[in-house]
Amino acid sequence: MSRVRVHNFAVSLDGFSTGEGQSLEAPFGHAGGRLMEWFFPTRAFRSMQGKADGSTGVDDALASAWDPGIGAEIMGRNKFGPQRGPWDDHEWTGWWGAEPPFHTPVFVLTHHPRPSVEMEGGTTFHFIDATPQEALAQAREAAGGLDVRIGGGPSVVRQFLAEDLVDHLHVVVVPIVLGRGVRLWDGLEGVQERFAVESVSTPSGVTHVTFSRA
Repeated sequence: MSRVRVHNFAVSLDGFSTGEGQSLEAPFGHAGGRLMEWFFPTRAFRSMQGKADGSTGVDDALASAWDPGIGAEIMGRNKFGPQRGPWDDHEWTGWWGAEPPFHTPVFVLTHHPRPSVEMEGGTTFHFIDATPQEALAQAREAAGGLDVRIGGGPSVVRQFLAEDLVDHLHVVVVPIVLGRGVRLWDGLEGVQERFAVESVSTPSGVTHVTFSRA
């Protein structure tokens, strides 16, 4: 069976994966870009923007593992955009422009389903009201035997971990203290016991922690 994977998921030292006050101009709220500063210089990130340059090394090697073998993604509505409640703007198609970097079906979890949105480059957003198990079943069918990526945000990753549906989890511990926002680990005491855990620190100051199903 295909695996369920989480990649490049940044958390602060105090466990927050996004800040408070998300808006159109601030996808990570008051955290700004600080959680992902390790990622922006990498060749993996630059290639998403059509660039051929960027840093190599451990940060890039781990960052670039997010894409190979992925056939579908599941994300929360707050990763897709800043709107809450019933959709009042169907023109909004996410923060990624006309050609998002996913190039697969993407299932957006929301209590307010809307028609699917087909983008350039093979990404189609499907908006579903579903449990983690139901969403995973749909994503696996769409993935055609490839793996399914859980893209975030922290509430969605936490839900899938709580249901023991994650096979591989890559967390990047960033040396900042946010103090407020949405935390990843709440309610997940002992979750590490399900996994083989490895970690490596890099010159960018972050620590990559990988959890692989034991």
